[in-house]
Amino acid sequence: MTPELIERLIDAARRARENAYAPYSEYRVGAAIATEDGSIFSGCNVENASFGATICAERGAIARMVASGGSSPIACVIVTSGSNPASPCGICRQVLAEFAKDMPIVLVGDGDVRDSTTLAELLPRRFEL
Repeated sequence: MTPELIERLIDAARRARENAYAPYSEYRVGAAIATEDGSIFSGCNVENASFGATICAERGAIARMVASGGSSPIACVIVTSGSNPASPCGICRQVLAEFAKDMPIVLVGDGDVRDSTTLAELLPRRFEL
């Protein structure tokens, strides 16, 4: 993942985060995924009063990728509204793993605090059929 791609993904994730619907937690999240063909797909969290129906930003980005005919994600950036970067939840890790065995993931908090990891590090024993 090049520095230019990281910055493009951070920008897309930040723009998506602005549209987050988070009336309950006020914790806004944006995610952006790059695919092999150079496309970028973003998503934001969408909360629901029935908390189990909440959609995370990462799954929103994957859904947008699939709905647009995209495939083969190669990188992901997650931008949160907290002072510290946060990693994807377990469900999001598994959903990302459905489409990529491994990829770099950059986590960004407010103030541009960054952390880098990989999908394989976050989910070393992914579930597969």
